Amino acid sequence: MNQPLHLLQGLILMLPERCAWCSADPLYVDYHDHEWGVPLHDDHRLFEMLILEGVQAGLSWLTILRKREHYRAAFDDFDPERIARYDAAKIADLLANPGIVRNHLKIAAAIRNAQGYLTIREQQGGFNAFLWRYVEFQPRQNAWPTLVEVPTRTPEAEAMSRDLKRLGFNFVGPTVCYAFMQAVGMVNDHTTNCFRHREVQELA
Repeated sequence: MNQPLHLLQGLILMLPERCAWCSADPLYVDYHDHEWGVPLHDDHRLFEMLILEGVQAGLSWLTILRKREHYRAAFDDFDPERIARYDAAKIADLLANPGIVRNHLKIAAAIRNAQGYLTIREQQGGFNAFLWRYVEFQPRQNAWPTLVEVPTRTPEAEAMSRDLKRLGFNFVGPTVCYAFMQAVGMVNDHTTNCFRHREVQELA
């Protein structure tokens, strides 16, 4: 039985407003509502997110979300010690895996980045401490009214990119680094009309 028009209009008004980049895809909505912008401090998961953000270059984030579980299986749950030791045979297996982005440069970058991660852990004590110093260990609380005002790179992201590249990381340009900073909650870039803006702000 069809719902009366006034009831449907009421349901629409009750729907939470989200950032304009979030589509209606349930996987994307769940990611937006529960992950994006939430401060993340686990070294392992920070490494995972940096790898996935690099893989996303030239693709949509939804494409990567749909492949994330395949990536976790293919890349040993993003264990940097194991990834750092991947050899030509393992690379060949990954290039044959339809569940991931079969790009040789991006696979090679994951290996180099794992090696860089181990260097940071040895020399600086941890990945979390290394990364969060770019925002002085406190999430930046932005207040962008609309998506068009949200930057794609910042001086902090540029500094992170330069430092990571010096350590041998690949696919870590300033735009990738800023997308990573947004994703792991180093900055709160939910637009002010989004219901998550205040919730994420309170998490800080």
